[in-house]
Amino acid sequence: MRSPYFDDLKVGDIFKTPGVTITDEAIIDFSLKYDPQYFHMDREAAQKSIFGGLVASGFQILALGFRLTFDSGLLVNNLGGNAADEVRWVKTVKAMETISVVAEVVELKPLASKPDRGMVKFKYTIVNQAGEPVTTYILTQFFKRRVETAA
Repeated sequence: MRSPYFDDLKVGDIFKTPGVTITDEAIIDFSLKYDPQYFHMDREAAQKSIFGGLVASGFQILALGFRLTFDSGLLVNNLGGNAADEVRWVKTVKAMETISVVAEVVELKPLASKPDRGMVKFKYTIVNQAGEPVTTYILTQFFKRRVETAA
């Protein structure tokens, strides 16, 4: 994937990442550290839950989605962000499912007060192997501008 500067982006641009398959062990390890609810870490108890088995934490899916986006190269010129909005956990993710990320540029705004950067709003959709959304959210991020454009 290319590593865009702010000036390379257009509203409607779509970026897709490779996928990652989530294992039982990864679900349990994450939950023991960060989200110790029984349906994330106890196989037997999870069978009796409303999910009918072990499911990944929504926070784990967000973290994996960010890592996939980072590893794809999309964020090379990212300077950070200031907002995460409209986080929705649409569908549970079970072990051995594969997730990937689709990022769509939904808003662009050059910053007059800081001409070396621009504001980008991305709508992120994490999808499973069937292409079904599992998590959606919007991030406001700041991207570097090309030197010749910022001057």
